Amino acid sequence: MTNSKPYDAVLCDLDNVIRFYDTAHVTALEASAGLPRGTTSAVAFAPALDGPLLLGLTTPDQWVHAVAAELAKDGRLSPARADELARAFAGSPFSADGTVVAMLRRVRESGTPLVLVTNATLDLEDDLEALGLTDLADHVVSSARVGVAKPDREIYEIAARRAGAAVDRCLFIDDRLENIEAAVALGMTGVHFREPADLHEPLAFALAR
Repeated sequence: MTNSKPYDAVLCDLDNVIRFYDTAHVTALEASAGLPRGTTSAVAFAPALDGPLLLGLTTPDQWVHAVAAELAKDGRLSPARADELARAFAGSPFSADGTVVAMLRRVRESGTPLVLVTNATLDLEDDLEALGLTDLADHVVSSARVGVAKPDREIYEIAARRAGAAVDRCLFIDDRLENIEAAVALGMTGVHFREPADLHEPLAFALAR
């Protein structure tokens, strides 16, 4: 029998595709401290701090303390202000894009497995519950739980196995080009997400139902 679907599984990133953060408060705190916008983000996401967090080797609390210590380094900020900034950044409010969520729910309704593949922290499960998205995907592959992060090929292979699909029958959606390129190198079809409209064509097989 011919498979009428173009893909046997859809693998989708979480942050900056489904979930978006509001960092306005952090930006205001940076301005009041005389720091360039984005300083806290640059420190927090530096590989030396972010890498262990995303592999589950450090807890979110330990990460916050490390970010604060780095911000206070060389007397740039007082320890109290550095701690305030680090905690504000880690606690930035987030929300889900309802349009993207609705499209992804249609994927599951079409009978196609949906797997979230995300570089995340040990708080991911709580975050999905807060978003009301614990039932969005068939499986969730979190870097902090599997000990490997995008763009390492192993996390894509784990996701494909959980979906029960061959890698060349998977559609992969992400906002970061290096992650898409790694998926494509394995044989997946990649979609570069910038806005919900980017999903209309690749998910047409589910949206048209």
